[in-house]
Amino acid sequence: MRILGLTGWSGSGKTTLLTALLPLFIARGFSVSTVKHAHHGFDLDQPGKDSWRHRQAGAREVMIASGVRWALMHELDGPEPALPELVRRLSPVDLVLVEGFKANPHPKIEVHRPALGQPPMWPGRSDIVAVACDAVPADCDRPILPLNDPAAIVDWVHHFVQTNDAVHTTP
Repeated sequence: MRILGLTGWSGSGKTTLLTALLPLFIARGFSVSTVKHAHHGFDLDQPGKDSWRHRQAGAREVMIASGVRWALMHELDGPEPALPELVRRLSPVDLVLVEGFKANPHPKIEVHRPALGQPPMWPGRSDIVAVACDAVPADCDRPILPLNDPAAIVDWVHHFVQTNDAVHTTP
């Protein structure tokens, strides 16, 4: 599998870009999965539903299944799993897009909007391989991708993942 991340400050448009890229990759025949990091607790369940009640009663894992999807929730009692461990749990696909996991060394595109007033993340970071932005930043030594042109970003990513060994990971 190939893995490529999107990173950037909160509010930069990482999720908006990711959801614009997904249908374009799929239209090109890529199978794509995503991994999203949450900096806070989250819950997929609704209080009072059976699966929520199973977890509240102490189940370590709860699987919910229907005719259209299944989901596995795993309660942690130790440290947060690292990205490679999470990726190994995914079914094989052509590309895994990762949102967040800033500290992990996988290749990333930084989503950068100078108007937000946040400093760029790319200086001194070899894991940031390109910058998607809506205004060309000064002194950027990475490829600049047009943030408002997802098709151009897909073209660049397609070439990058085909020619760069750093994006390959073992499931």
